[in-house]
Amino acid sequence: MGSIGYARVSTLDQNADLQHAALEAAGCDRIFTDHGVSGTMASRPELDKLLDHLRKGDEVVVWKLDRLGRNTRNLLALIDDLENRGVHFRSVTEGISTTGPMGKAMLTVMSAFAQLERDQLAERTRAGMAAAAEHGRKAGRREITTDHAKVKRAKDLRAQGLAPADIGKIIGASRATVYRYLSIGAENQPM
Repeated sequence: MGSIGYARVSTLDQNADLQHAALEAAGCDRIFTDHGVSGTMASRPELDKLLDHLRKGDEVVVWKLDRLGRNTRNLLALIDDLENRGVHFRSVTEGISTTGPMGKAMLTVMSAFAQLERDQLAERTRAGMAAAAEHGRKAGRREITTDHAKVKRAKDLRAQGLAPADIGKIIGASRATVYRYLSIGAENQPM
């Protein structure tokens, strides 16, 4: 059981010396460091190695929360995963630790803010869709209309032995559309 540090710098020209010094002072036995890796990425090489290295009873220590992740949801999911594995978490700068009740309370507050963030995003999405509807636009993929004359022409050309790509050039449709046209009504025909 040990304290294992994680440091991250976003660009290759930055160095992690300050983080390393703080993590060593916090009693870390080993430090994994990602260089030139964004905190928004869920998968980071050294973080992945750290997660593989962890054992029940270990403690992951970071200099600041944003070093572990900039996305609140991913950060909380990662900390929840650590807790489920019996691994504790500590942030040196913020003074948050999952070993005590205050740290768990802080994580709960952070979780509430993450939920607020998700709810606000969903609300903005619904408002945007409503505004678009007021202007006669529908959200989502455009409805596909079937030109029955093109369907018949595609089937006739296929019966003559033409390839779908060639049929598409003739009738002015993509190959995928030609395949869709050729499949219309096929489900009702005997095999």
